Amino acid sequence: MAGLLCGTKRRKQVSDLQEEGKNAINDPLLHTGSELLPEDTLLEQNAERIILDPMSREDLKFKDLQKVLIDWINSELEEERIIVKDLEEDLYDGQVLQKLLEKLSGHKLNVAEVTQSEIGQKQKLQTVLEAVNEVLGPLKWNTEWNVDSIHSKNLVSIIYLLLALAIYYAAPIRLPEHVSVQVIVVKKKEGILQTSHVTKQLTSTTTEMMIGRSERDAFDTLLDHAPDKLNVVKMSLIKFVNKHLNKLNLEVTELDSQFADGVYLVLLMGLLENYFVPLYNFYLTPESFEQKVHNVAFAFELMQDGGLQKPKARPEDVVNLNLKSTLRVLYNLFTNYKNSE
Repeated sequence: MAGLLCGTKRRKQVSDLQEEGKNAINDPLLHTGSELLPEDTLLEQNAERIILDPMSREDLKFKDLQKVLIDWINSELEEERIIVKDLEEDLYDGQVLQKLLEKLSGHKLNVAEVTQSEIGQKQKLQTVLEAVNEVLGPLKWNTEWNVDSIHSKNLVSIIYLLLALAIYYAAPIRLPEHVSVQVIVVKKKEGILQTSHVTKQLTSTTTEMMIGRSERDAFDTLLDHAPDKLNVVKMSLIKFVNKHLNKLNLEVTELDSQFADGVYLVLLMGLLENYFVPLYNFYLTPESFEQKVHNVAFAFELMQDGGLQKPKARPEDVVNLNLKSTLRVLYNLFTNYKNSE
């Protein structure tokens, strides 16, 4: 009899909580077209749940961002024969995140390979997220993720985590700019459910996102504090590249823009190494972003073939007119070929 009463009481509590949730949030959410599941309203005291607004879920830029991240993950984990189709369903248990971090960092994590139980999945997530936060720690990244949010398939948290990894590890992808979503924050305070709408900015501009991961170096200092000296460096580099490009009746006046399509970089490498670069190896008149990235990446390969270290800059950064990235590449050439005729 006691057990029956307890069971009846628990069912009534659940029913009361569900009714409480519906009463508290129905009115403010009817105007958004949002539909909350019962579990969205069953919160502990002072707990909160973040729900992605359905209209934001259908936003084309948001969908494009998801596709870019999915394609990147699949490219990175191709050798593992892992194929991600849905970020929420495929990443929540920590398995794919583990493999992705191991691939990016080059270090194995001490976790069980396969975990079916919820406890085991959360333990794996805890280990993976601790490793991620340790990597990002020096940059004081504003973390928007935790074990519970990832395991509960919170798409916004999952995307924030993937963006942090993509930016930190300089993923060779072009992230859509200015992507933001609306989320509904449901909180329980003093037994009452409260809701609010919050805008979450996922991406900004390419330059601002790069600043989030870039280690500061001499060029950062020049740009920030000594623009007069930066001009001296730029003039020296312009003089250096024109010394060689003039042989092909080419001349550079703007470092950031004229090297952005990769053509001058490829031709410059041929001149510095004294060989002709076959025209079928690169796009002489590139039109698309991808063709320009191909050219810059090909120039980087020529640099490595010539015995130089792989440039720290990404081809995408040069194509996106990032001055510091272009200066780093050209300065590396200058230090190695300044005495070449």
